[in-house]
Parts: sequence; C-alpha cells; structure tokens
Amino acid sequence: MSIPVLTFFNNKGGVGKTSLVYHLAWMFSELGHTVVTVDLDAQANLTAAYLDEDDLERLWENGRTPTTIYQAIEPLTRVGDILEPNVEKVKQGLYLVPGDVALASFEDTLSDSWPASMADANLYRPFRILTAFWQVAQMTAKHVGGDIILADVGPNLGAINRSALIASDYVAIPLGSDLFSLQGLKNLGPTLRSWRALWKKRLDNWKSPDFALPRGGMFPLGYVVQQYSVRLSRPVKAYDKWVNRMPDVYHEAVLQDSTTAATPSQDEECLATLKHYRSLIPMGQEARKPIFHLTPADGAIGSHAQAVQEAYEDFKSLAEKLIERMNAQNSRLQSR
Repeated sequence: MSIPVLTFFNNKGGVGKTSLVYHLAWMFSELGHTVVTVDLDAQANLTAAYLDEDDLERLWENGRTPTTIYQAIEPLTRVGDILEPNVEKVKQGLYLVPGDVALASFEDTLSDSWPASMADANLYRPFRILTAFWQVAQMTAKHVGGDIILADVGPNLGAINRSALIASDYVAIPLGSDLFSLQGLKNLGPTLRSWRALWKKRLDNWKSPDFALPRGGMFPLGYVVQQYSVRLSRPVKAYDKWVNRMPDVYHEAVLQDSTTAATPSQDEECLATLKHYRSLIPMGQEARKPIFHLTPADGAIGSHAQAVQEAYEDFKSLAEKLIERMNAQNSRLQSR
C-alpha cells in the first residue's frame, strides 16, 4: 500500500508555498505523524529552509552516495535505475529528501518520456522515468516509517511539475490576495484535469506494469489564502476586491461548479486564511525553526510572543483540516 502524497501547487510564484510546506511538515510531526518532505523545486528553497550552506555543500558535492532527489534519479538519464537517497533527518518524525538545483536538467528527459509512454512497446523505461519522483518518495517513506509525504514544487506548468502532480494523491492550493493569483488559478484547474486524464490514458495503455505506479488522483483539498500586510499603495479595498473573488474562481476553475460564498471565510473549500506574520518569518529563518517554535531567546518577546502562539493554533487547525479531508476522500475511494 502506498503512502499518501500531498502536493502544494500554484503556478503563480510568491504565494508563500514553500513556507507553508515547511511549517505544515513541522506541525504534522507535532501531531504525531511521521512526515517525509520532498523538495521538487529546482530552486531548492525548501531544502535551504531546513539546512545551512555547509549542509548544502555536503549534499550537492557528494560524489559517493545519492543525497538529493536529483542524484537519486540521475541514473535514469543514462542506462541506470533509481537509487535510494540518504534521507536527512530534521528531527524525530520529520525527514527531508533534499532538492537540487541540478534537477532542472531532468526536464528534457521527462518531456521526451511523456509521448514515449503511449507507444506500443518498451514502456518500462518511460514509465520508470515519469514516476521517478513517486518511486523515490515511496521508497524513502517506507524506509523511515512515514505515513504522509509532502511535496513542494516550483511555480510553473512544466514537465517536472507534471510528474510531481501525477505522483500526488492530494493537492492544496496556496493563493496570494492579488490578481495574479486569480489568473494563475484559472490556468491551474484545467491543467490538473488535463494531467489527470492524460495519466489515466497512460495507465490504461500499460495493463501489466512491472512495478507499482501512482494513481495520479490529484484530488483538490481546497485553497489557503495567504494574507499579506496592506500597504499604502494597496489599500484594504483592493485586498478585498481580489480575495473575495477567490471562491467563485476556485469553484469554477478547479471544481467546475458554483458557490454562493461571498468571501473565503464563508467557503467550505477555503482551508485557512493565514495572517501575515511580519518579522516572525525572518526570525524563524535565522533560527532555522518554524515560527510557532520561536522563543524569547530568538527575539520573540512582547507582541511577537503572542503572535507565536497564534501561529501555532493557525497551523495546527490547518493541519488537522487537511488530515480530515484526506481521510474523508480515502474513505470515499475505499467505499466504491
């Protein structure tokens, strides 16, 4: 039985996606889950959030054993097969498959394998390449006893993200409160449906695989509104204008239905509206810990200390809601 994969995806950058994955991974582990995070963004920002430059140098310049996602799948670009990477243990119950800036070079290999997977023969290698991310994630999760996999991906609709999404059972969509997020959301919904349908065709084309394959369900769990601070050049009225359009656009573009919700707070598909935590974010980055673990020694005093407590409750509520929705969807699938 495979370990569920939850991917946080938006083809619009700058919506706080990586920070969201980072904090939720910590929170899931706080709630008793064993979490494997997989950095599938060639910028490797999630990896840099966990590790310092000395650690990154050790991982990226290691020539003996695979220590990153790219090093684990790189043999597929030649005549080899997937290798199991040395997973990084962040703490008990939280593990990282590190990202790698070299991952961008795998894009062409994935692009070439997509049409090849619909051929009449010799399908082993194309399917092995297309599902490499899923194979590595499952291999790692089973090795450490993981019960959930969280994936971070880059802000694009390219071949790397397509392979990341076909490896995903569930998708959560972070949104910024601006026009660009709404426009990105309009593209994202049809893209998910297209990738899901095209992957199903490929699964049907290969009736007897020699290894397990992901279902590519990509079930949308909902969206998260990242509430950035309001500046003089962008008043509250402008914020409300964009954020209040999110329910309609999400339901139409992603779910292909309609809603009567006038605001995200009234929409059941809105998983959370996260506050802007201002100076807590750089504090957390400097301390290399989630903002809800900051202490007075890290500079979290006065109003910051109160914000730390609020952040803990916000992320705890969001993590519990995600687990609840994943369990509900899994129950529906099993009852069919």
